[in-house]
Amino acid sequence: MIFQSDNVVGASPKVLDAIVRANAGTAGSYGADPWSQRFEQALMQFFDCPLEVFLVATGTAANALAASAICPPWGALLTHVESHVMDDECGAPEFYMGGAKLVGLPGIGGKVTPEALDAHVAAEPGGVRRSPLKGLSIAQGTEFGLVYTPDELKALTVAARRHGLKVHMDGARFSNALVSLGCTPAEMTWKSGIDVLSLGGTKNGCLMAEAVVFFDRSLAEDFRFRRKRAGQTLSKQRLMGAQFEAWLEDGHWRELAAHANGMARRMAEGLAAIPGIRLGWRCEINEVFPVMPQALMDHLIEQGARFYDWSDLSMHPALRPASEEIVARLVTSFMTTAEEVDRFVALSRNFMIQRRDAAE
Repeated sequence: MIFQSDNVVGASPKVLDAIVRANAGTAGSYGADPWSQRFEQALMQFFDCPLEVFLVATGTAANALAASAICPPWGALLTHVESHVMDDECGAPEFYMGGAKLVGLPGIGGKVTPEALDAHVAAEPGGVRRSPLKGLSIAQGTEFGLVYTPDELKALTVAARRHGLKVHMDGARFSNALVSLGCTPAEMTWKSGIDVLSLGGTKNGCLMAEAVVFFDRSLAEDFRFRRKRAGQTLSKQRLMGAQFEAWLEDGHWRELAAHANGMARRMAEGLAAIPGIRLGWRCEINEVFPVMPQALMDHLIEQGARFYDWSDLSMHPALRPASEEIVARLVTSFMTTAEEVDRFVALSRNFMIQRRDAAE
């Protein structure tokens, strides 16, 4: 019952097999290999558009370098106040942006709205006292498991364009969001106004594979130098290209994400049916956020479950936990089993029944 993250599991067998096959013999280095080149062509078909793609080893590198491509050192990059780029990258975006500022915006469930964006821009004093706003970074899905619909994305990117901002999408769980929405990759990205995407494979079946995808190819003109300077131009890139090629082939990414999402829905439905437990946010991808008694969390941990408590700052005020409650975060993966989920739910149900009976 390990629900701390989708990073706790390894790679899918299909991806591992692809790495082993690519490992045989010799191939060109630094991306001059057939696997990387085939992946680039496959990605253009996947998104149904011309694009530029650069492989990197980590999500932090992808986000930080993408941010540097849309925001100069004297600028400011807007994002949600509790976004991953704001809270969990150890200052990497600011570092690779050369000292540019990250500025947090409010929003329920980690989502930025056009209204919040417009309000922030309206309050800016202008002049040279403050860093000029240059970009917006959003996460799909958010740190609270919510997704932007294509219509929401379009409304937000239209507002961003109105204020002269380029838009980056943190897609660490891009696959899970895409499966949840049921739209096309194009509809969730460039057709909705996204300029650059951090495409995550690591959380969904890859061993170590992330990509920075430029739909606005003019932003990629000097990116090869940014990537090299960051130590992310990998000599044996074929082993990364092979992962992504296998990941895309026959919709393997979709199969993996659909399983993870399905296990999360099973978890959410089971927990929400237990009196005394409620969901802090809807379950839209492979994350579940139950509000539960602290005593239940302690009990579950004693029984071997592993998960995190979570922030409630971006929760609707009416749903926030009481003094003896916490918000938990449970993340499922492509390897999560129904048995694990059902055991967690059963332990929770039994504890809450015994607690109710003892109170009566």
